[in-house]
Amino acid sequence: MSSSSSPTETIVLGGGCFWCTEAVFDRVQGVVDVESGYCNGQTVNPSYEQVCTGRTGHAEVVKVEFDPAAISLREILEIFFVVHDPTSLNRQGNDVGTQYRSGIYFTGDGQKQVAEGVIREIEASKTYGSPIVTEVAPLANYSAAEAYHQDYFLNNPNQGYCAFVVGPKVEKFQKTFASRVKA
Repeated sequence: MSSSSSPTETIVLGGGCFWCTEAVFDRVQGVVDVESGYCNGQTVNPSYEQVCTGRTGHAEVVKVEFDPAAISLREILEIFFVVHDPTSLNRQGNDVGTQYRSGIYFTGDGQKQVAEGVIREIEASKTYGSPIVTEVAPLANYSAAEAYHQDYFLNNPNQGYCAFVVGPKVEKFQKTFASRVKA
């Protein structure tokens, strides 16, 4: 937890498998808490198994609570766009399906404007060479993922997926944003 008494802000991000995204944001200075979950689907409180069918409409996401006095939403989004592929529709690597879509789920117009501005800048810079397909939408129907998904990488660092998929994303974050890594 943060020792700051500043009010926190929350943004919900979908960058493929939530294990990867959670593992990165758990290490970001200024982030107070990260929770894996599901959002923007039709089913209320879906299970992981239901979401994996692709029929609930939910995205696998992380709810990122951060201290805006320590890190801005813009910086959160800059990290987000580096640690996943925002040009790949409904997939990240071998994870395929609408639940793995790239998304920014906002809770206010200010967040929407920042997200759209960052996307415009990235597209203008031609960083990726392909259009950004990241969904920017109001947060709806959020529910936390099951307990065994929380802190998955921390609790299972040697599991195959963690070692070969999550670990490299965490390393990429740590190299690219060294000044933002929690001590």
